Amino acid sequence: MEADATVLRDIHGLDAIPVWPLAPGWWYLAGLLALLLLVIGIWYWLSYNAGWLGWRGDARRQLRQLRKALKSEDTHAVAGRLSELLRRIAMVRSGRQQAAGLTGDTWLHWLAEHDNSAFDWERQGQILLTAPYMPPTMPVERKELLTLIRAATRWIDASRPRKQQTDYKQWLRRLLSGAFGKRGATRV
Repeated sequence: MEADATVLRDIHGLDAIPVWPLAPGWWYLAGLLALLLLVIGIWYWLSYNAGWLGWRGDARRQLRQLRKALKSEDTHAVAGRLSELLRRIAMVRSGRQQAAGLTGDTWLHWLAEHDNSAFDWERQGQILLTAPYMPPTMPVERKELLTLIRAATRWIDASRPRKQQTDYKQWLRRLLSGAFGKRGATRV
């Protein structure tokens, strides 16, 4: 036998585990964490910037345009556009059936009932009914229109329209018509 073959060699340990590249489990965990951070970031952004989205953001932009137009355009035209915008907002908030057919003082009364800010639409909103039909020689106060634009902005920012008072029979009729069709609603 040879002398080299009988020499014992020292035991070698395992190589150190490398830090890079990461194992697939760590990649999955990093991807899940990145996705979670993205969802939280989008939720945070939407919670603070949701006012720019949807019908409320569109209505605020149009009210800002009306406020700018009030400085240079005819006040009669601005009053007409404001009245039209309020009607569209009312239809979005409460439905077409409730708001579309209202005119005159009943329209202003409806606005006063559904405004949580307690703005006096019946007294201060009369200009909405008369200004679009006034002759051009009759002046419309810009301050009155500006007050109405501010009130409309507060109305948009209100979280929810007030619940309407419904009596027991109407509630029961709606419940039965949903459960039994038209036949159930006629029995009440």
